[in-house]
Formats: sequence, C-alpha cells, structure tokens
Amino acid sequence: MNYTRRLLDNLSVEQVKIELLNTAYGNGDTFIAKLDPRTLFIWYLFFGFVPWFIHDPAILGAFFLLMVVMTIMTKVSPLIIVILCLGLLSQAGYLLIASWFFGGNLDTILPLLILTLKLSTISLASIVVFSSMDPEKLSDGLLSIGVPSQVSFSIAYGYRMLPSLVEEFHQIFLSFRLRGKAPEKKGLLYWRMVVYLIKIAVLSFYPLILSSAKRARTTVEALESKGYSCALTSPDVKKIKLQHMRFRFHDLAFLSLSGCYIVAAFLVTSFY
Repeated sequence: MNYTRRLLDNLSVEQVKIELLNTAYGNGDTFIAKLDPRTLFIWYLFFGFVPWFIHDPAILGAFFLLMVVMTIMTKVSPLIIVILCLGLLSQAGYLLIASWFFGGNLDTILPLLILTLKLSTISLASIVVFSSMDPEKLSDGLLSIGVPSQVSFSIAYGYRMLPSLVEEFHQIFLSFRLRGKAPEKKGLLYWRMVVYLIKIAVLSFYPLILSSAKRARTTVEALESKGYSCALTSPDVKKIKLQHMRFRFHDLAFLSLSGCYIVAAFLVTSFY
C-alpha cells in the first residue's frame, strides 16, 4: 500500500508540471546548452535524418550509444525518457504482432529492431537538441537560419506561456476534483480512478482553451501597440537581436569530435 501511495505521488499533476518546466528551462548549465544554436542545428541535421538511410545495425548501434551519452550529459528529465520508452515499445510491439498476424515469422524481428534503433536514435537526438535551448535561444537560432520572425516568435511565446498554462491547467483540474465525486470503489488496479482522472483531464482543457485565447488576444494587442509588426520586417532590429550569436572554439570542437566519431564508426564497421 505504501509503495502504491508513493507511485501515485510521483505520477501527480504537480510532479508532471515540475518535470515539464525542468525540461523547458532547467538544462541551462550543461555543456550542450552553452553551444551556439546553429551548432546544434547542424549536429541535429545529421543525427535527425541520416539514420533513416542507414541499415547497418553496428553503425546504428554506435549512433545510439552516442545519443545515450549525450542524453546523460544534457540531464534530460526521467519523465521524458519514460514516455519515449513507452512509445517505442508500444510501436515495436504493435508492428511485431501485426507482422505475425499477417503471416510473418521470427525473421521479422531484426528489421523491427533496426527500425526501433533508428527511431530511438532520432528521438534522443531531438530531445538532446531541443531540451538544451531555452525559449529565447531557440527563437534566435531559428531566426538566424532564415525562419520567419512570426514562426520564431510563436515558438518562443509558446515556451514562455508553458508555465502559466500548466499552472492554470492544474488549478482547473483541482477545481473539478473539488466539485466532483471520486468513485467509491476503485476497481481492479484502480481502473475506475484512472478513468475518473482522465475524464477530468479532458474536461479541464475546455476552459483552458478559452482562457488561452483571451490571453493571446491581449498579448497581440499589447505587441501591436508597441510596433511589433514594424520590428518584424526591420533588418536593423534583426541585426541587433542576433548580434550576440557567434561561433566559438567549443562549437568547432563539438562538431569536429562528432565528425570524428561518425567517421570512426563507419571505418570500424567496414573493417570488422
């Protein structure tokens, strides 16, 4: 009973909120977070797309090992890792069951493992890159590579609104629980309680959407009153905003070491 209580406490809305905020804002002290965002984009351009075109399990395993090390260095939230593992296991299990149902055999396991390895590598690369940049850094990086100002600002605004939205969702969720009535019988493995909490979570989104729409309208009006539309199209404003960004020695060292690791992985697997 005590173990179940501790597990439910760790899976509370408050704990999920803390983990999400740590993912968005809590990784600024790592080595990866100190790199220029363009460096991370270049690095992700390889590890986010090239694994799709590689079919050698040894090379994919080497890339996956590098992603695991990078994930540890980035101090990614355990909640994100658990969600990733559950998604990968469910997808691989679904494909395996479907292949056997339509006449497959044990030979289908190896291709599914290769596919899972590709998905794991790409997913970890995405987590490493985007959890290492705070909203302002991500917005400036996207703006520096030619992404429209509206898109980069929308991403930064979404990140900044995340704490308020999560906090408001939590308050709405608690208000529904306060006015509602929990099931008297929990059911096997607390399934009645789980269904009750899922129903409340879905209902909590409706007032949250309405409140977010009102807040977004107020923000737009405030920005327009300060000349935001003119600033979006001004090259001088963009130059001032991005003047702090520059490649440094550790950016070059990071890309060089990553390139050496990639070349070594291809050479070792080609010889052995």
